Amino acid sequence: MLREALLNRFKDDCTLVEHRFGDGTSKLIPHWKHAHPPVRDVNKQVRESFSPLERVALAVTVRVGSAGFFIIIAVWTIVWLLYNVLAPARLRFDPGPAFVLWLFISNMLQILLMPLIMVGQNLLNRHAEVRADADFEVNQKAEQEVEAILLHLEHQAAAIEHQGELTLQILRRLENQAAS
Repeated sequence: MLREALLNRFKDDCTLVEHRFGDGTSKLIPHWKHAHPPVRDVNKQVRESFSPLERVALAVTVRVGSAGFFIIIAVWTIVWLLYNVLAPARLRFDPGPAFVLWLFISNMLQILLMPLIMVGQNLLNRHAEVRADADFEVNQKAEQEVEAILLHLEHQAAAIEHQGELTLQILRRLENQAAS
């Protein structure tokens, strides 16, 4: 029953091969074709698909999204603000409370980095989608291989059962000869 269900489901992926037993009998055994394409390296595929500008956007996204960049910005802000509050009035270059120069530089960084980060995130999403597709392909191949293994195991069980039947026939013949 399981054999027929698997054969019907995978009729295009299996061929029937005749297997001859030692006693001269034969049986058709399904053989898995293994005709699926090899696993592809999606990381390499995606990296090669990026343009130079996309590579820059991705590098910026990775570095700006790091803890190191956060620490640099936090230290820069603290030093800037403390210096312009605590330094002697004649040495302050961006007096508070407005801190106009600091706000201008911060806004310029945000304006320039925001589109680059969005482009980088789109690239990372594209990479994630390609990886998900590749994972799905691998899972499908694994499922086919597992089903092929189950099919082979079923036929091995059938062959063992056939050998057991032959062994019983031999034992009966020996018992009959001993009884005669």
